[in-house]
Amino acid sequence: QVQLVDSGGGLVQPGGSLRLSCAASGLSFSNYSMYWVRQAPGKGLEWVSGIDVGGSSTYYADSVKGRFTISRDNAKNTLYLQMNSLKPEESALYFCATGGWRFWGQGAQVTVSS
Repeated sequence: QVQLVDSGGGLVQPGGSLRLSCAASGLSFSNYSMYWVRQAPGKGLEWVSGIDVGGSSTYYADSVKGRFTISRDNAKNTLYLQMNSLKPEESALYFCATGGWRFWGQGAQVTVSS
């Protein structure tokens, strides 16, 4: 079955960086556009970024543009999100998703705090 495993979360100081990973299995990874979504405590889901099947087209929410970079390695079936200049309000559970939102990772907790 399809499995997405999110990793790379942690505690980082404001202004710091983290790189999230999403390891995919059970699907033809290179055939799927991929997305990152986050959910802060007590808030709804927020779309963060997306990438096309080949990695040539990327998309970002205005709030993260210029600070976050989405990428993928189709040979490794892995999606990445490089997050720089993190802000406390970006503390959230970050999920990768694909397949018309049918498939989700379990989430990686990102906490931005001094």
